[in-house]
Amino acid sequence: MPTVIALDVSLSMRRPVLGAGVNDNLQNELITRHHLAIQGINTLLHYLQVNSKLEFVSLIVFSSLYDVICPFTRDYDSIRSKLQIIEERDKTCIETALHGVNNVIMSEWGNTTACQVILITDGNPGVGPMSLGHSLQSVHTARESSSFPLPFPYPGKLSVVCLTSQQDPGFVQNFSLYQKLIELAGGDSAILIPEGSLTKNSVNNCFQKLVETNYVSFQGYLKCGNLGSRILLSPAPINYTKKTDFEIISGLTISKTIEICGFISVADVGSPNSISRHLILPLPTEKTPSMQGVVTLDEESDTENNGDEGKCPSFCVLLHGALKVENLAALCLLQTDWYGFIYSWADTKKKCSLMLTVLEPGTDVVPWLGNFNSLGTVDSADKDIEVLSFPIKPSEKRSYSQNAPSWIRQVGLQSDIQKILRHARKLPEKTQNFYKELNRLRRAALSMGFIELLDGLAAIFERECALLPPNLHVDCTIQMGHVAEMLRKPFFRELKNNITPVRTKFHQGDQ
Repeated sequence: MPTVIALDVSLSMRRPVLGAGVNDNLQNELITRHHLAIQGINTLLHYLQVNSKLEFVSLIVFSSLYDVICPFTRDYDSIRSKLQIIEERDKTCIETALHGVNNVIMSEWGNTTACQVILITDGNPGVGPMSLGHSLQSVHTARESSSFPLPFPYPGKLSVVCLTSQQDPGFVQNFSLYQKLIELAGGDSAILIPEGSLTKNSVNNCFQKLVETNYVSFQGYLKCGNLGSRILLSPAPINYTKKTDFEIISGLTISKTIEICGFISVADVGSPNSISRHLILPLPTEKTPSMQGVVTLDEESDTENNGDEGKCPSFCVLLHGALKVENLAALCLLQTDWYGFIYSWADTKKKCSLMLTVLEPGTDVVPWLGNFNSLGTVDSADKDIEVLSFPIKPSEKRSYSQNAPSWIRQVGLQSDIQKILRHARKLPEKTQNFYKELNRLRRAALSMGFIELLDGLAAIFERECALLPPNLHVDCTIQMGHVAEMLRKPFFRELKNNITPVRTKFHQGDQ
């Protein structure tokens, strides 16, 4: 998952650390907390370069303001080069850093992509109005400026690395502030502090612990009938958690064995709501009873003698080619009553990848495909049973089929009012349409608590009555005056009570 490194470049990060060298006898070596932070970031980048080459990383620096030093990239060497030219600035403001992190992630990935946020500081929360303590005091109060940036507007995990000694009096006094910051971030967020004294080795161990905790790769087995392959999912899927009205669903993890249940046209799959997307990478697969690769008995001996991976048979390559040529997607079982789709995806015309889209848990999460437990092949269907095609029409009536008004912009409300007035000018022929649209708008206003609209609509009708040209039918004046009067009565401010036409000699026969 994408990672943002937020580095504190305040003046306090330039404080020297005594005895931080590799050899404590090197007293002439001046090591600052900023140097240790750069060393820790290099440890992080080295681990990603070896174990997770596909991770996107962005680097921002912060003091009282923030600055994006490097946007999201997989070129870790460019980040290393820019680390060497960072200059110190003024005081620490962690709230500013988190605002910068949110802006960078939301502009690049949106609010659905899970991201890692690594904030590196020296344990000094800052002083004055921009300090962490002052920011946390105003979390739940009304602000003139923007609100506090936590919790994240996306699935995010915050890791705060404090480059200080655990016995430092200032850090011990302010530790509760960082704990509250982690509580606001939620999830698996954590505070990391180098163990023992602040040295190069302790900082290296701290960052090594960080990457081994946050960047654990997912290795599993993809199975289709008697064929299969060991795979690596990038980025690694996170545990599924969802809050509902009466319960919290948590702790759901994808099984290490992903089984393909069948194949379906990509056009029928469409664009269902999903949790995450992952790149599927094949891993070397042994020929065992539990892991059946695509290596045949005749080819097995040749494969052992040939170390070229490009010439070794791969089930993932076979599956990717078949899905791409046939324009199909594979429905796969991730866990009990939890499904996903595997398909060929191309970001450019020359490069295609095998991708996994993880759906929400459940068997009826894609409405136009119906219940996954009811899917099957056309050949296996009973001849007496009608074979339905996609999309499957739901049995219940959807709420959005009622054609309810949507007043997102001012022009939408204006068009609805103008439509009623057009019907009013054509009375008595359009009496039924006039009252139908009027009651539709009235119910929508009452549902939203928009009572002022009814008073305004009554005033519009009264004004129209006074300005109607003489060539219009007299029923226009009668009906609009009646409606203006009814809109102001409390009886017609109940949803169940509809306004009905006043009986006149011009349309009594219609009733």
